Amino acid sequence: MSNLNYQPEGLESVEDFIRWGGSLFQKAGLVFGHGTDNAFDDAKVLVLHSLSLPWSLANQYCKARLTDHERHEVTELLRRRIETRKPSAYLIGEAMFAGLKFYVNEYTLVPRSPIAELIAQAYQPWVEPESVTRVLDLCTGSGCIGIASLQALPNASVDLVDISPQALEVAQRNIARYDLEAEARAIESDLFSALAGERYDLIVSNPPYVDQIEMDALPEEFKAEPALGLAAGEDGLDLVRKILAQAADHLTEEGVLIVEVGVSQYYLEQVYPELPFYWFEFEHGGEGVFAINRNELVLFQDILNQRVNA
Repeated sequence: MSNLNYQPEGLESVEDFIRWGGSLFQKAGLVFGHGTDNAFDDAKVLVLHSLSLPWSLANQYCKARLTDHERHEVTELLRRRIETRKPSAYLIGEAMFAGLKFYVNEYTLVPRSPIAELIAQAYQPWVEPESVTRVLDLCTGSGCIGIASLQALPNASVDLVDISPQALEVAQRNIARYDLEAEARAIESDLFSALAGERYDLIVSNPPYVDQIEMDALPEEFKAEPALGLAAGEDGLDLVRKILAQAADHLTEEGVLIVEVGVSQYYLEQVYPELPFYWFEFEHGGEGVFAINRNELVLFQDILNQRVNA
């Protein structure tokens, strides 16, 4: 990185610094995928945050000139992104998900699940939004999926469950951010272990699902995220096997399980060829999210139990 020039000579406006930052990021070979998918959008996140400006900044303000202090602050933030290789969300302490801002830190994954599209559709037709009263966000991390789901499910409360106490501190901050103490609670639990007797109309989970080969090949930006939230054994299914085997005991009669397994979809279909997984298709990118209802899980319970430790 020593050949990069961090002296912004001749740069004056907001759009100048966004363009310059994107060019620097491309020269540095940065990797994206934590809320942005290209160098210029990533630079835009940092520049606008540094200047306390909204993402929807009107065009006339993009021409506005920075003060000397602002030029220094923006340049420093761009430099940190390059030299640390940390996702921008960690540098600014927040990320957008499903139209909401969430506090994040390095104890949680950066929110980016395609489940945001399902939330926008109120999980229909898999549930009747008004009839959902209890939701479980399993492996919640920052709490983003569960908290955002409350926008779409007007009569629901949500349990945000994670094994990591540090992640739950982040989730609790996000509960407080939106004044949801009456509707959401953070619970420390190894999957369902602390949820005896609890039943939910909808269980949504974005668990660790990265297989060992992929873990070994992760770019630096992804290695900055907690391995606890990514790694899931040789085939990426260590936790998913347990979720499938145990979920029926925690779903109501008409309950539905929705789980993201990403690129481990291939392995899941190999291990469970009998199961009638429904795989979602997403308009805005993403893959490997399935739905299955409680009745189907009960029907295949013996198989699920046999393969939980396979």
